[in-house]
Amino acid sequence: MAVKKLFTSESVTEGHPDKICDKISDAVLDAILEKDPYGRVACETAVTTGMVLVMGEIT
Repeated sequence: MAVKKLFTSESVTEGHPDKICDKISDAVLDAILEKDPYGRVACETAVTTGMVLVMGEIT
């Protein structure tokens, strides 16, 4: 029996808050891994007018 697969994706334009959040989270991850290649990072970023929240765990 063939398995049905459903593929979905989200696409946003440059400058969209999701793209900005991804860049911030990626920068945090890169900075941690530069200092500790075995570091474990769970980083989430949220932005709103005049505020950036960076949340998560680093071990």
